[in-house]
Amino acid sequence: MKLILTSAVQHLGVAGDVVEVKDGYGRNYLLPQGYAIAYNRGTAKQIEGIQRARNARAIRDNEHALQLREQLEALTVQVPANVSPSGKLFGAVTGSDIAVAVKKAGGPALDKRAITPVKPIKHLGPHAVQIKLTDAVKLRITIEVVAA
Repeated sequence: MKLILTSAVQHLGVAGDVVEVKDGYGRNYLLPQGYAIAYNRGTAKQIEGIQRARNARAIRDNEHALQLREQLEALTVQVPANVSPSGKLFGAVTGSDIAVAVKKAGGPALDKRAITPVKPIKHLGPHAVQIKLTDAVKLRITIEVVAA
């Protein structure tokens, strides 16, 4: 089945791409969710409009992401966590925990899926975290895990 993507789909493409997928995936997931439209001669003309809008949005998003990057690099983020007497965490610090701590520290609201710890965070102290704002703008910050 040949489709035109209307939004980015992981491992498939970005808006405006023409993709060939299995019939069931296209019919049962991509089309009902609004991620794609059927490809034919009439909709092929829409590709240029979708790509033009995507390019304009990407430039605007990258400029905004660079501003957010500067703001995040200036923050001191402390993530509270429940700790055993030996200093080991009960569980691990997740991306959503970090996103909440960044918001409390005065930073922007981040998507938890954009935050990736370099190593699993299971102890108190400083830890490196990678944040992907856009495909072009990524940064690495250091967070401090403290006892709650």
